Amino acid sequence: MRKSFPLYTSLLLLTVGLWACRTGRNYVQPPLPLPAQFQTATADTLSVGDKPWQQFFTDKQLVALIDTGLQNNYDLQLAITRIEAAGEQVKQARAAFQPTVNAQVGANINYVSKNSLNGFSTSQFLKSDHVEDYSAQVGVSWEVDVWGKLRRQKEAAIAGYLQTYEAKKAVQTKLVADIATAYYNLLMLDEQLAIAHHNVELGDSILSIIQLQKTAGDANQLAVEQAYVQRQAAAVLIPQLERAIALQETGLHILTGTLPGPVLTRTDLRSVPVEDQLTAGVPAAMVSRRPDVRSNELALVTANANVGAAQANMYPVLNITASGGTDAFKASNWFNIPNSLFGIVGGTIAQPLLQHRQLKTQYEVAKINREAAVISFKQSVLNAVGEVSNALASIDHLAEQETITSNRMDTLKVAIFNASLLYKAGMANYLEVITAQSNLLQSQLDFADIRRQRLSANVELYRALGGGWK
Repeated sequence: MRKSFPLYTSLLLLTVGLWACRTGRNYVQPPLPLPAQFQTATADTLSVGDKPWQQFFTDKQLVALIDTGLQNNYDLQLAITRIEAAGEQVKQARAAFQPTVNAQVGANINYVSKNSLNGFSTSQFLKSDHVEDYSAQVGVSWEVDVWGKLRRQKEAAIAGYLQTYEAKKAVQTKLVADIATAYYNLLMLDEQLAIAHHNVELGDSILSIIQLQKTAGDANQLAVEQAYVQRQAAAVLIPQLERAIALQETGLHILTGTLPGPVLTRTDLRSVPVEDQLTAGVPAAMVSRRPDVRSNELALVTANANVGAAQANMYPVLNITASGGTDAFKASNWFNIPNSLFGIVGGTIAQPLLQHRQLKTQYEVAKINREAAVISFKQSVLNAVGEVSNALASIDHLAEQETITSNRMDTLKVAIFNASLLYKAGMANYLEVITAQSNLLQSQLDFADIRRQRLSANVELYRALGGGWK
């Protein structure tokens, strides 16, 4: 025992040393193309993307629609099923560290030729023309994770599992933004429909005035026709907008996972507040918050772990096996303990040699896939920074554009009133009245659209910063 103790110690140290070996390299985030801060943004570490969507959106009807969408949307439900499937893969990866256990029960009868040597031996030994064999055994096989292959596979499975979580968050973020954008589009269409109805009524008034002027001999038939055409230009918008509203309502129902129909309750576009001071925070925080960027990074983690696993496939595999049970050539002695017991313990080291370069090719392809994952990750970061910058620019310029359009609209309202008075007094012609009305209609439609764009730009900034999944 004393002489064999150093041998046992050496084997133990060798096993521990091999166990500590791990192929591949641990994941380190690559350098990213990030600016110190976003353009046009204030130097503030706080970000609106940290807000839960229930706090970012204040319209009660919109909040109710988003809540319905998060419960019923089918894309989100599919993302949840992918999480469950990835969870099963993680369980399988963890089970790879455990021994494989097989149980087998068998019975067979072998009739041998009497003219053969086996037949002669059997008849002499067993006094029979056949051989019976009854066995029951349990086998255990365990692969020792010498090079960390199983650990890398587990690392890849966990990263894939976390990636499905981030994918689900990305689906939710997009869903929240899509529902809000569709809702604001619907409010804009409502506003434009009301504008069209108002302009039809205004056109009726102008048409009546010109018809009276024609009756009095102060206007001609051309003036009446021009006024009527202007009224038709406003009237034709009504069925167009009603159709667009119906389509938008259907799209909103599909997003929320409900059957198509009218959206019965909704607010007025002008009553929805537009936040002017939305803080974007710092780009580095956006990278850790935005789900699609995080998903790309986890894809890189998976690719990095696959490189280690592919490298380990080229190294020797140590398997420890053991089996035991009962074996007898008569059924009556099958479970005669301990005479029928048997046991086998063994170990094998298998080194792959010539496999048509398959293992080497798998390793090289895994490294190439890792480099591709790095590129995809960096590209997603760059796209995310660009989306935030675009949203910030839109918010700044649309606010100025809305102010100019609002002032123009007020000026045109005064112009129509004055033009009508001047026309009645014979100091202006009918074209000036019609032109002022046409300009007002377009300005009102533009104002509603710009207001919707501002609300949508805020939603886009919120999404681009990774908001909406909390």
